[in-house]
Amino acid sequence: MKMPRGFTLLEVMVAMAIIAIVLTAILGSQSQSVSLATEARFSTTAAFLAQSKMAELEALGPEELTSGSGDFGEDFPGYTWNVVVETPPVDEPEDVSNYLRALDLRVSFGEDEFYQYRLRRYVFLQKR
Repeated sequence: MKMPRGFTLLEVMVAMAIIAIVLTAILGSQSQSVSLATEARFSTTAAFLAQSKMAELEALGPEELTSGSGDFGEDFPGYTWNVVVETPPVDEPEDVSNYLRALDLRVSFGEDEFYQYRLRRYVFLQKR
């Protein structure tokens, strides 16, 4: 007696289970790579924008150096910045605190500001 050619139902179901597991792993890694690429793009762009904004702030005179916020225009939609200018507490010598400022800059992306890049710089203001 000859056995009929073909696959049994069990063989087909095992093959489908293997394919489903492989496809799940592939789609998961694809999703992760898209997320990592988005983070890398943000980190690169935000660092560039933060350095650019910090250079603008350092070029200002002592009277013009104030806290504020804004965006980066149409060239970088979704990116916003916020800067806080503070006088850091300095114990000795007392007159140094009149010339020292701490600049805390935050660059954010998106409405929920999930992506954030922070930069702090201390600036010594020169007499003019």
